[in-house]
Amino acid sequence: MNDDLPIEGHASLFWTRDLNDDVAAAGAFAASLARTGPGGVKMLHQHDDAEPVGVWDAIEEDATGLHVRGRILRTTPRGRLVAALVEAGALDGLSIGFRAVKARPDETGRLRVLTQVELWEVSIVTFPMLPGARLKRA
Repeated sequence: MNDDLPIEGHASLFWTRDLNDDVAAAGAFAASLARTGPGGVKMLHQHDDAEPVGVWDAIEEDATGLHVRGRILRTTPRGRLVAALVEAGALDGLSIGFRAVKARPDETGRLRVLTQVELWEVSIVTFPMLPGARLKRA
């Protein structure tokens, strides 16, 4: 019996300001994803790289932003904990870990527009930097 918990959602929303005054441009993730595919992007809990909690099966840019689909694996204690919290509705945020490769200021000079990023990981988090970045059960 496969006990993995399928999840999906948007880890980033294009042209939407996050709490750090960053905005991702459409296409910002394309080069990184072409290079690594979903297998090169880790699924973490709260950005803790010591214990991955699952795998991303698909990551792609769509009209809205960076859409992710994957499975939380219950084969580890942390995976079981995260799966239980997601199922209970206590944990539903998504947050990206990345390095800005190319960025520019917006017209106001207040926001950083990310035009190319190297995507390292997508975490399941309590409080996402981009409040609208949420997961749902697949």
